[in-house]
Amino acid sequence: MPSHYDGSPSEVRALSAFIALMRSADALSSHVHRRLAGRGLTPSQFGVLEALLHRGELCQGELAAKLLRACGSITAVVGGLEKRGLVSRVRGKEDGRFVRVALTPAGRRLIAELFPAHARELTERLGALSAAEQDELRRLCRKLGLAVAREGL
Repeated sequence: MPSHYDGSPSEVRALSAFIALMRSADALSSHVHRRLAGRGLTPSQFGVLEALLHRGELCQGELAAKLLRACGSITAVVGGLEKRGLVSRVRGKEDGRFVRVALTPAGRRLIAELFPAHARELTERLGALSAAEQDELRRLCRKLGLAVAREGL
């Protein structure tokens, strides 16, 4: 549904693109993450577990950057995962300000069990687009994200 805003053609085009982008992202996200709620995980918690599975032990600041979240938000997410025994936190020996986060064996088992189904789900949902369209979507989203990030500095 395009924007009904009575602005310039460039404003209407930008608003319509934004509406389409947000609606598709919200629909995809809610569909994919509904399954996580049944396992007692939020999308942010799943993101932390997934990052640790594929990247190994990380500092909380690195997790925040990877997940596009504030450091304070990641601290709370990691704290919840730690209480459930899914991750452990270790303060740096040389610099106690740095907190490294790692999967526990229970956390590794959980994310190793969940991630393949997650990947299949995304593959199925994004199958609405051809391979070339998926590549173009990725390219366009990256271009937009980098442009917005540069302007925000």
